[in-house]
Amino acid sequence: MGPADDTRLLEALSAAPQLRTPDETEVFLDPMPLGELASMWCALQRVSRRDQVGSIWAIKLYFDHLSHRRPQAAFDIVLEVLRTEADKPTVMQLNDKFLLSLLYTHGTELVARIEHEAEHNARLRWLLGGVPVAPDDPLILRIARLADSEAWHADHLAQRTPREPLDCANMSVAELARAWVEQYSRSERDQDDNLFAIMDFERDLREDDPDRMIDLILEILKIESNPVLLSLLAAGPLEDVISTGTIDRIEREARINERFRDLLGGVWYYRAPDELKARLDALIGQDRW
Repeated sequence: MGPADDTRLLEALSAAPQLRTPDETEVFLDPMPLGELASMWCALQRVSRRDQVGSIWAIKLYFDHLSHRRPQAAFDIVLEVLRTEADKPTVMQLNDKFLLSLLYTHGTELVARIEHEAEHNARLRWLLGGVPVAPDDPLILRIARLADSEAWHADHLAQRTPREPLDCANMSVAELARAWVEQYSRSERDQDDNLFAIMDFERDLREDDPDRMIDLILEILKIESNPVLLSLLAAGPLEDVISTGTIDRIEREARINERFRDLLGGVWYYRAPDELKARLDALIGQDRW
């Protein structure tokens, strides 16, 4: 399946009006042929986070829940993707998205089938190499004996290593804002250690230089308007930087910056001290998301 096929499939899914609830999504997808479901799952792995809305989000949740709801069908998709998908970063997502949850919730039910399939399926043995070894878990030890851990970990390291590592400490606020948008926009398939570098730097700013953290949030607001990314910005960096030590500046910025004031509507602060809650209530009013 190529990019053009991905685009056509996802455009059709985005236009599907019936996928408003999990039940409707299950009625729509459960009867689909295995090949179509596998192709759809692969296409979803390549969708940027900023585009995971509407029916695309509903279908993503369908696949996320499938391992718990229909474990044999989920493993069927694993095998079909291994058989048909050439793109290695996409195939690697099977580990987090299906295999681990299958093993930890339905491993007893599936282990014999996995062992049987792995005898003649080198790609499955490679995928099993990503299962963390648990010395006190007999079932996982059975899986470990089949796994090609060396090949998996080499590929995983290559996937996670960025071509150009970020040097956040030496970047301007504008550069950091562009990097934040780029890293948080990526699908999970395309994330690498640069995302964790950004996350670590956010933590350092919150603890050591909260004013610069607020500067970064304001800079991101200048260049980004996507609702998905703004919800991540509100529920992450902004929510985490609000404190009794920063509320004066939060109030000043909210009075002069309407977009910043709107962003505060995505913050959860019910555990904040009463005085801080009252000041945030005064800023946000009824404009909560």
